Amino acid sequence: MPACCSCSDVFQYETTKVTRIQSMNYGTIKWFFHVIVFSYVSFALVSDKLYQRKEPVISSVHTKVKGIAEVKEEIVENGVKKLVHSVFDTADYTFPLQGNSFFVMTNFLKTEGQQQRLCPEYPTRRTLCSSDRGCKKGWMDPQSKGIQTGRCVVYEGNRKTCEVSAWCPIEAVGEAPRPALLNSAENFTVLIKNNIDFPGHNYTTRNILPGLNITCTFHKTQNPQCPIFRLGDIFRETGDHFSDVAIQGGIMGIEIYWDCNLDRWFHHCRPKYSFRRLDDKTTNVSLYPGYNFRYAKYYKENNVEKRTLIKVFGIRFDILVFGTTLKYVSFVDESHIRMVNQKLLGRSLQDVKGQEVPRPAVDFTDLSKLPLALHDPPPIPGQPGEMQLLREEVTPRSRDSPVWCQCGSCLPSQLPKSHRCLEELCCRKKPGACITTSELFRKLVLSRHVLQFLLLYQEPLLALDVDSTNSRLRHCAYRCYATWRFGSQDMADFAILPSCCRWRIRKEFPKSEGQYSGFKSPY
Repeated sequence: MPACCSCSDVFQYETTKVTRIQSMNYGTIKWFFHVIVFSYVSFALVSDKLYQRKEPVISSVHTKVKGIAEVKEEIVENGVKKLVHSVFDTADYTFPLQGNSFFVMTNFLKTEGQQQRLCPEYPTRRTLCSSDRGCKKGWMDPQSKGIQTGRCVVYEGNRKTCEVSAWCPIEAVGEAPRPALLNSAENFTVLIKNNIDFPGHNYTTRNILPGLNITCTFHKTQNPQCPIFRLGDIFRETGDHFSDVAIQGGIMGIEIYWDCNLDRWFHHCRPKYSFRRLDDKTTNVSLYPGYNFRYAKYYKENNVEKRTLIKVFGIRFDILVFGTTLKYVSFVDESHIRMVNQKLLGRSLQDVKGQEVPRPAVDFTDLSKLPLALHDPPPIPGQPGEMQLLREEVTPRSRDSPVWCQCGSCLPSQLPKSHRCLEELCCRKKPGACITTSELFRKLVLSRHVLQFLLLYQEPLLALDVDSTNSRLRHCAYRCYATWRFGSQDMADFAILPSCCRWRIRKEFPKSEGQYSGFKSPY
């Protein structure tokens, strides 16, 4: 029987015995593994910038367009054609727009000397008539230029059209002049002043560097930091010809990406410029090609109010500023959200691990405010309610489904190769059923009735015309999915939707012509 413990045993101290072996081989192996572990930790920490706090950028943009153009117009005066030379300056061809956009006129059609009176409508399939029975008094066709009086009058020669009360003479339906009247606008230059602020870091900067040579012009390799851009060069960067786009107009995106590292020992914050055509390039098959609008110049002649109606064709430049390095993705087979660093998006989003972020708790109290029509019908007495879960069977893989797709319903991206990784994302991390097959997806994202209600709830007087209905419903569905899957509005603003979900929404609310614009950052 062992002896009982004494008081002296309590104050004993034991230590392990260390055996030191003097060996070149064992020492080399030990330090080899130490260096490997230290190098890996250091590389992961520095390359992924895990020690940094990241935040979105706050940006403001101001533009100035400069250039002079000579315009040669052929006008008719007292039955005689005359060639008139005009000089257009900045005040003539630029129009202020809301947001980070500006517009440059490149072509136009004019209808001069209009005044309020009665006159025949311009001959079209809708306005041609043979007698007064073909015209309806008080009729206002959305495609017409005035209110019909009920009379059928001679327009020209043997052609008769319905008489209208409108601004007369009625604007003729004509094609835009070829070549464009302001074709020389490709030599115009635009100065872009972009200020950015990271409020969390108390850091502000701008794209105009100290000592800037004001005579510089942007060049992708020779002068990439110059904020002065020649319009023709912008289109050349996208593979387009300015003279072709100038005829009917178009929309061009100027992207400014701020690659900022605010470490004191490795400070770097410089903008990178890129360009992307945003409108439909296939103008020959589009229903409404190019970009145009109308405006009028009013004046008085012999105490009679008159106006000159101008149909303007031109190019709208949208300036898109990217400054955040954070994006969020959500997989249906994971309980958390992944926060990814945009600097790591050189490969498919499906393969980026990212940082795990808890999914925000959803507040269901607002659902009680929805009208009864948006709720499910009441259950039938005697029948238990059923909750429709996501089916476990795997969706048959589409023939066009990419290799990174796990649900079988994704499609390849239409974006350029440099931006394609932003859309290479599936709804699942591992193989399984697609979220688009769930009943919740159909009710929360694809329900036309719900989406129309949400649009009208936000804008009660919104006119959902035929041309814009699908576009509005499609973008509202994108927002519904992001809010549903990410909960927090801050996350939803920087969320990237899975390919399968985007294409399912596009199938439900298709675009009539052209390609979809793809992922766009809110900045």
